[in-house]
Amino acid sequence: MALGTSRSVALQGVDGVVIDVEADVSSGLPATRIIGLADTAVAQAEHRVRVAMGNSGLQYPDTRLTVNLAPTDLPKHGAMHDLAIAAAVLAAQGALSRSGARETVVLGELGLDGRVLPVPGVLPALLAARAGGRTRAVVPAANLAEARLVSGVDVAGVHDLAELIGRLGGDLGGVRRPPRDRGAPGGVLDPGGGTADVDPRVGWHEVPPDLATVRGQPEAVEALVVAAAGRHHLLLEGSPGAGKSLLAQTLPGILPPLDRDRALEATAVRSITSPGGVRGLVDRPPFEAPHHSLTMAALIGGGTGLRPGLVSLSAHGVLFLDEAPEFRSRVLDALRQCLETGTITLHRGGRQARLPADFQLVAAMNPCPCGRALEPDGSCSCTPAQRMRYTARLSGPLLDRIDLRVTVGRVRARDVLAADRAELDSARALRRVVAARRRAVDRLAPHGLDVNGRVPGAVLRGALRLGPATTATLDRALDHGLLSLRGYDRVLRAAWTLADLDEVDRPHAEHLARALRWRGVEAIA
Repeated sequence: MALGTSRSVALQGVDGVVIDVEADVSSGLPATRIIGLADTAVAQAEHRVRVAMGNSGLQYPDTRLTVNLAPTDLPKHGAMHDLAIAAAVLAAQGALSRSGARETVVLGELGLDGRVLPVPGVLPALLAARAGGRTRAVVPAANLAEARLVSGVDVAGVHDLAELIGRLGGDLGGVRRPPRDRGAPGGVLDPGGGTADVDPRVGWHEVPPDLATVRGQPEAVEALVVAAAGRHHLLLEGSPGAGKSLLAQTLPGILPPLDRDRALEATAVRSITSPGGVRGLVDRPPFEAPHHSLTMAALIGGGTGLRPGLVSLSAHGVLFLDEAPEFRSRVLDALRQCLETGTITLHRGGRQARLPADFQLVAAMNPCPCGRALEPDGSCSCTPAQRMRYTARLSGPLLDRIDLRVTVGRVRARDVLAADRAELDSARALRRVVAARRRAVDRLAPHGLDVNGRVPGAVLRGALRLGPATTATLDRALDHGLLSLRGYDRVLRAAWTLADLDEVDRPHAEHLARALRWRGVEAIA
């Protein structure tokens, strides 16, 4: 009887737990059993490991083999555990150092020829390994760049079983190696013979349009800058062709890069959903723009392994819903918790996973089904009932969570022809946004915050309380029932951002009046 142990990581969402992979070789008829709440992909590892070892010149046990994945009450998913199972089997046979295998987290999928294939989820797995006190890891060579984003863990990349044996102190005598591919799976073939990096910016594989391409929308452009500076949620309403989608698409170009912690979290989410992992740190805010046929599961996540949905893929970035009323109402209302808490907790079969969902919502909509309700010629063909039903698809509680609601007017010929006029471009807008955020950080750092759009009401009405003369108009709107308390706080947040952009220490009454107007409420005398 011989026992070998290696380590792997079981992921639930972006969280993980280090697991023991135990292989016991005992006398009996040839048979392999994998136990420990393994899914189909893990159970099929027997065949991949057996054939890969045979094709590498290694002897697979010809007696009874039991592989246990502990803790046994934790679900194990995917082919990520292939290499750890192979390491445990080889350790049990004495083909490599048992202590080396036991102290090393081993991640990777095995090809039938012995190659080690890239797997998703390497970054969150190594973050979990580090949190569990593990300092050594072996990953597929194609995932090495991703793995090295985690500091404090000594990571080695391997191409095949032979390299794994060498890394873990085994004897390479008689071990065969498969031919080396010039391009690793999941990568882009580099003419120089390696695997070229792909653009790591999530959901945005082209340079965003420059803000200067937007014509004739000064109010909407300024609202976009305010949204970027304070991470405020934004609703753009206007006629078809007015430029709502273009405005939203320019937003990533005026958002500052992510800090290290947010970039790691955004990269970890992308790592789980990318078949071959990621090629670099996602240090730019993600941008996701789904079609209105989006399902609930695709939005919030779920399924095997509690995979992230779009609310998590757009975390620390932008979720853009074009033609927002065309989305299913229950799908839209599922955003309400995320907009309040910045996280989402998925529950499936007694299991749960907490995923990031701190995105910035930008929604665009027409004013009515025909889209001409705002036209001055009265050409709208919709009845009042049709307009009401259309706008009611965005529920009141959802709208109450949106800070800025801006009407985007139709562009006129004089705006198109004014090509020589100095427009606000993305570079200048970004400088304004960065300066405003610095002012916000200086003010909010004692409260553990860095943007106005996430300041809780207790802070707004406490340490950042404004005088009654400044808030008089806002107070009257609340008293008249034109604002909820949540809406009251969101107006205050937008007013602080307007003050930061104007480089003043505190909001003035005109800042609050403007923020109130952007919620569709006119000043009350």
